[in-house]
Amino acid sequence: MPITKLLEENAAKRGDKTALVEINPEVQELRRVTWKEYELIEQSTCETYRREITWSVFNEKANRCANLLMSRGIKKGDKVGILLMNGLEWLPIYFGILKTGALAVPLNYRYTSAEIKYCLELADTNTIIFGPEFIGRMEEICDNIPKVKLVFFVGDNCPTFAENYLHLAANHSSSTPETKLCDKDDAAIYFSSGTTGFPKAILHNHESLMHSCIVEQKHHGQTEDDVFLCIPPLYHTGAKMHWFGSLLSGSKAVLLKGVKPINIINAVSEEKCTIVWLLVPWAQDILDAIDRGEINLSDYETSQWRLMHIGAQPVPPSLIKRWKSVFPNHSYDTNYGLSESIGPGCVHLGVDNIHKVGAIGVPGFGWDVRIVDENRNTVNKGEVGELAVKGAGVMTCYYKDKKATDEVLKDGWLFTGDMAKEDEDGFIYLVDRKKDVIISGGENIYPVQIEDFLRSNNKIKDVAVIGLPDHRLGEITAAIIELKPEAQCDEEEIAEFCKAMPRYKRPHKIIFADVPRNPTGKIEKPKLRKIYCGESLVATQLKG
Repeated sequence: MPITKLLEENAAKRGDKTALVEINPEVQELRRVTWKEYELIEQSTCETYRREITWSVFNEKANRCANLLMSRGIKKGDKVGILLMNGLEWLPIYFGILKTGALAVPLNYRYTSAEIKYCLELADTNTIIFGPEFIGRMEEICDNIPKVKLVFFVGDNCPTFAENYLHLAANHSSSTPETKLCDKDDAAIYFSSGTTGFPKAILHNHESLMHSCIVEQKHHGQTEDDVFLCIPPLYHTGAKMHWFGSLLSGSKAVLLKGVKPINIINAVSEEKCTIVWLLVPWAQDILDAIDRGEINLSDYETSQWRLMHIGAQPVPPSLIKRWKSVFPNHSYDTNYGLSESIGPGCVHLGVDNIHKVGAIGVPGFGWDVRIVDENRNTVNKGEVGELAVKGAGVMTCYYKDKKATDEVLKDGWLFTGDMAKEDEDGFIYLVDRKKDVIISGGENIYPVQIEDFLRSNNKIKDVAVIGLPDHRLGEITAAIIELKPEAQCDEEEIAEFCKAMPRYKRPHKIIFADVPRNPTGKIEKPKLRKIYCGESLVATQLKG
């Protein structure tokens, strides 16, 4: 069934129960208001620490959005862009778009104006709904996006080139529109991270979104009593598809703005959160803040917190060992996925498999997995090959890009571009991105393995390993190392530490610098290559 039915069922069965809470720790005035109170006062005076809506109001807001859009001619198959920061408005707008039969097109909040324009044009978007943080970027392109006929603004002080969304939506019906939807209808276009160039437009249908709901709930057992803390950006499949477990179970979710460790722990305590999805840097920051005494766990209510899970990137086993020493009663899971496979869950570790930390896991619920060679033949256990996945969550296609689609989709199999291997127990280990493999002197070197090793050093906060051009070896490895704030370390100490690795894996260059990551936690290696490849490096050539 279309995913919009889940929202309507929750409104009918548990309409008065809280669906979403928004917490903005940056607001000093800790005044709590409901959505209805929020609508009765001027937005310029109502910035609050905490807002919430019930399932009934959530559904009504989605219906008002749908009826507004349909009154302006939006119909089945149209594309509506969303350019908003996380907040209570985001998900009702997303579902309102789906209720019209149009496709939701979420946009990365870090996009420049040129990237916004590129993605709007690529997806054939004819409507955009944006927030105050993007006024400047939208103003730069508003006269140069001819396909976009409707521009709505969510916030106070509406710019002259847009219409006031909140005012208009409030004056439209809260009744469910009569649009007929089925599983195979297109639902959303997401964009790839753009780590290999311009983002690709990834098309998903309602069946795909529903599959994500089912997979998430099967893996993590959400019930109506759970409370999910959602921190990552909703434009990305990762955060939203984990929230889909809350949608399916009808349970509360908390949208937290910001990633400061003290605010995460405070939200867990105040809202009685039971499930938290983190990225590796956030988990490290929480543990570091506890170690420094900035967070005293005895001051917070965390006994209800039952599950911490991580995705979006390889997870260092040393981090989970450290986490379990601080939170021994937590279940742990790691989730592997791509936007092309509707986000997390096509492979997952499973909460009963803590002994296999380091693996990304086993095929997820309703998923098939293969590891293949260059000819796409299945390799033997223990051999490295490309990971391929198959299931109802695989994308329909790259929108308007048959060539790119044909390169990664064949007979329902999605070839991920990730290199992996399977152990004797059937657990899959991610080795690296196919395009990130470093070939040095004819030897294949997988940066993730080196990164995992270096992160076990307790002075290192983050690390990225890339290949640099070398006239003799073709490429050499360089490790960009971000130290913890209080740590003192030099190249010689890292060189000594690396002697525990085989000689060919040891980094040839060490660069002490920040490691850039995108909002979904992925290391921005193209940015690092642009900075360091071909330039003179003030770094040490490690010997021996």
